[in-house]
Amino acid sequence: MVEALARLRGRLGAFADNVTWFHEVGSTNDVALNFAELGRPEGTVVGSDRQTAGRGRHGRDWASPAGAGLYISVILRPEALVAPLLTLAAGVAIADGIREASGLAVSLKWPNDVYVGTRKLAGILAEAGTSGSGLNYVVLGIGINLMSASYPPDIVGRATSVEVELARPVDRGLLLATCLAALVERSRQLASGSSGTVITAWRRYGSDMFGRVVEFTVGSEIVAGIAENVDEHGALLVRTADRLVPVMSGQVRWQ
Repeated sequence: MVEALARLRGRLGAFADNVTWFHEVGSTNDVALNFAELGRPEGTVVGSDRQTAGRGRHGRDWASPAGAGLYISVILRPEALVAPLLTLAAGVAIADGIREASGLAVSLKWPNDVYVGTRKLAGILAEAGTSGSGLNYVVLGIGINLMSASYPPDIVGRATSVEVELARPVDRGLLLATCLAALVERSRQLASGSSGTVITAWRRYGSDMFGRVVEFTVGSEIVAGIAENVDEHGALLVRTADRLVPVMSGQVRWQ
C-alpha cells in the first residue's frame, strides 16, 4: 500500500501525507469525524482492515469483514457553493478509481452507489459538520468490496466484489491510490467552477439507471415515476404522471 501511494504521489495532493491506518475500528467515519472536530486538515485519510460498526446511508449497517474490503474515510473542507455536489463527485471519483485500478465497467446509482450490473460494489456515506475552529468539513466514508466474503444474508444476493468480477485478486494499495487521486481531481474540478464536467461524468456512469421506475416520498405521500436524468445541482429528475420532479435528498427506492 505504501508503495502504491508513493507511486501516485504526484496526483494525491493533500492525501499524500495524511493517512492513518488501523487494524480494527468501530467506524472509520467516527474516527474521521473526531479528527475533523479537532481541526485535522483537508486530505486526512482514515483507513482500517476491519470495521465492527460500519454504517451506510439511512442508518444501514455496512458489512466490513476483516481484509475483505477497502474501508476508508477522508476529510474534505469544500467551499459552501460546491458542497452540495460533493456527494455526486465522490461517486464519480470512486468509479474512476475502480475502473483505473481494475478495468471493471462500473456504473452509478443515484447519488453515489457503485454497481457492476445489478450488484453493489461500493458505497459512500457523506457526513458534514463544523469543527471547533469554525471550519466546515465533510467526511466521506467509502467502502469497496474487494474480495468474496461472508456477508449477512440480507445482502448476499445484492453485493459483489472486485475479485469476484475479475476472477483474480486486486491490489488494494493501487485501488486506494487511484481512488484518492480521482477524488483529488474531481474535487479540483468542483473548486475551479467545472461542476459541469463532474455532472457529465456522473450522467455517463449513471446512464443505465435512467428509464427505471423509482419511488420517493413527498411529505407523507409515496410518489412513483421514471428516473430521467440528474440536473446541474445534482438532483435526480423523476418524471411522474404530471410533472418532472427534482429529488435532492431522502431515500429513493429503485424498482
